[in-house]
Amino acid sequence: MYRIVQATDVGPGVRRFSVEAPHVARHYRAGQFVIVRVDPTGERIPLTVAAADTDTGLIALYVQGIGKTTRRLNMLESGDSLHDVAGPLGKPSEIEHYGTAVVVGGGVGTAIAYPVVKALVDAGNRVISIIGGRSRDFVILESELEATGAEVIVCTDDGSYGRPGFVTDTLADTLAGTPVDIVFAAGPVPMMKAVAAVTKPDGVRTIASLNPIMVDGTGMCGGCRVDVGGKTQFACVDGPEFDAHLVDFDLLARRNQAYHDFEQVRNAELEDPSCRVESSP
Repeated sequence: MYRIVQATDVGPGVRRFSVEAPHVARHYRAGQFVIVRVDPTGERIPLTVAAADTDTGLIALYVQGIGKTTRRLNMLESGDSLHDVAGPLGKPSEIEHYGTAVVVGGGVGTAIAYPVVKALVDAGNRVISIIGGRSRDFVILESELEATGAEVIVCTDDGSYGRPGFVTDTLADTLAGTPVDIVFAAGPVPMMKAVAAVTKPDGVRTIASLNPIMVDGTGMCGGCRVDVGGKTQFACVDGPEFDAHLVDFDLLARRNQAYHDFEQVRNAELEDPSCRVESSP
């Protein structure tokens, strides 16, 4: 069992968990993730590790409650426990001294962007972090990003905070006025596809942290397969980061919708257990 030391709300439907996982904290590097289970028979869900402290053995996880399992997870409080925390999994981010790096985070994807920003700053890069949300309430980790020494630009779709408009608008403006050596992106699939479209004309190397359906985290189930440059890759072992200009984002989006109807059934069960329906994905 993995004890939750602290659970706090950080945005609408989004919670931050500080979890005791010493093994993960010792071996974790930016870009890697864990797979957790709430209970012994529960669904396995992948979550990026936003931060790790080797002294305390604590890791930070940000969870957006969308499906039944993530919503159940977000019902847990400080002092509760997770049944499993397996990891760290996946390949770490390729952190080098590039020069000037831009890291784009959309919504809860900012939790994926944060450790990459910190690692890039520590490696001596000039880092511009562009983060966004639907409104001010959906913007997370702004102060933590500023504390790394990165330049932080906040965008909101409705213009309620920071710059009005999408993160891709700000990215285009940044590229127009600043020589950029590499771009990292993490967030919803449409956002990452749009980031790749902005950077491709100028040939700016762009890395996307993909978020496909994932089960075992070892490459055996095949659920996390993605098409990169016409070749099948597995996000859990070959990624989760890939060359964004080679990713088939449309195929990724379609595969991520494969269990949509099944998820609706399970969400209904969470609201009212008496409505349980036996269904297959």
